[in-house]
Amino acid sequence: MFDRPSGGDAVVLVSVNFGDADYEESLQELRHLAGTAGLNISATLEGKRHSPDPKYFIGSGKADELKALMAAHESKVAAFNHDLSPSQQRNLEKLLEARVVDRTGLILDIFAQRAQSHEGKLQVELAQLEHLSTRLDPP
Repeated sequence: MFDRPSGGDAVVLVSVNFGDADYEESLQELRHLAGTAGLNISATLEGKRHSPDPKYFIGSGKADELKALMAAHESKVAAFNHDLSPSQQRNLEKLLEARVVDRTGLILDIFAQRAQSHEGKLQVELAQLEHLSTRLDPP
């Protein structure tokens, strides 16, 4: 089983333009989410595609570019401006040897940091576990 790398505070943001009209606004929101989560943005990798790549979401060339960018900035976290499939997230984490967080995971991390009541903390933890359960390697 592949162990998820622990994250640091330096993050590379990844955003792909699929021709959406609100692309720039979405990227700005990702920057704000990363800051709210306490991450320091070290770089941003952008690209254009017609559709997501089944293996790496961003394609193998961009994935290699992301690996080099993360090494150059000594970043151990990549935050995607999109929802990744469980296999895409696993494939990226194996390739990058770093923590990969999609948009939903980043939002859940923020909720976890902000939850104050015992019930709130439990609800956020349950949501995080449900999200992570889809990303577990099969036996």
